Amino acid sequence: MNVAVSPTKRRLSWRRMLLLAVLWVLAPVTVAQTPAPASMADQRAQAVTQVVLGILSYARWPVEPAQLRLCIVGPTQYTDDLVKGTTQATGRPVVVQRLLAGHPDIANACDAVYIGQLTSDERTRLFASLTGRPVLSISEGGDQCTVGSLFCLRVGDEQVSFEVNLDSVARSGVRIHPSVLQLSRRRAPES
Repeated sequence: MNVAVSPTKRRLSWRRMLLLAVLWVLAPVTVAQTPAPASMADQRAQAVTQVVLGILSYARWPVEPAQLRLCIVGPTQYTDDLVKGTTQATGRPVVVQRLLAGHPDIANACDAVYIGQLTSDERTRLFASLTGRPVLSISEGGDQCTVGSLFCLRVGDEQVSFEVNLDSVARSGVRIHPSVLQLSRRRAPES
């Protein structure tokens, strides 16, 4: 038995098939181009980058560097976004590099240091090398605020905040705008 298909039905079925083929081909591209939701670690790294850049933008060195050199010292948890390199809101580029804690010329190679996990001896040697030098220091953990860091990050599930060691700020040679100091949770230096 022969069934005659009208030209109209043939055209609709052809159009449907073409539309399905196009949708089938484009669907994976659309899904692949949709960014995956950022993980909690990615969100924290981005928040840390914003806080660090904010702190750096309100700091003034005795001689302003045209290109700010930020050194990451020691193993860190939240610098994945920061190491990509970035530019401050003012347009000044920030060059980020990783250095070992025992790098012999760290005070001359860095305008700012982001300090990760260091042993007590490494931390002591690092701060001894920075003494008398205008280098801003930001510690990823809070315990270092009492032993030399200017700023100590507090990374939580909802936000990133920081504490400031006013004694270290006064001795650093780096001037920090008072509004940044007011944003922090101040910690009195221990005697």
